Amino acid sequence: MSLRTPTRRGLIAFVAGAALAGRGAAAAEPAVGEDGLYHEPWFLQSFLDLREDLESAAASSKRFAIMWELRGCPYCRETHLVNFADAGIASYIRDNFEILQLNLIGARKVTDFDREELSEKDLARKYGIRFTPTFQFFPPSSNGLEARDAMAREVARAPGYLKPPHFLAMFRFVRERAYERGSFRDFLPHMAD
Repeated sequence: MSLRTPTRRGLIAFVAGAALAGRGAAAAEPAVGEDGLYHEPWFLQSFLDLREDLESAAASSKRFAIMWELRGCPYCRETHLVNFADAGIASYIRDNFEILQLNLIGARKVTDFDREELSEKDLARKYGIRFTPTFQFFPPSSNGLEARDAMAREVARAPGYLKPPHFLAMFRFVRERAYERGSFRDFLPHMAD
């Protein structure tokens, strides 16, 4: 048995592998669909009726959120390959949320809470979605949502990419209904405790 002195490249590969192993990978790799978006195997499979999706999530004691994406968006890719690849983050979200993935310029028909049927692109415009990824979070019940203006239906929004600790904090902010007590910015120092 011979002992070799590790090369610098070998040592770097070992350290990188150990770091990834410590982080833990999600159960399954996301697949890139024909639409050019990464799709997590645990994302909500939907008939694209937002009221039904929210009510179904609530019946499972989960919260409902929409993730808006766009083909070629580097931060969408980062969300999938970094944030969702973290087993702790993915597990927390799967256990507590139903995530509906929509395409910012998509053509699929979606039925909004007020029963208006729109393409994904028109729904994004209605809700003022301008950046990808954007997460919209909705209340635990659909009661009264149809009477509110579109953007007043959300309880929180995460426009743009959030690094993993802040990303998880946003989902906890919504799950714990901390938006009823203050802003996400006020909530962040609480997460350090």
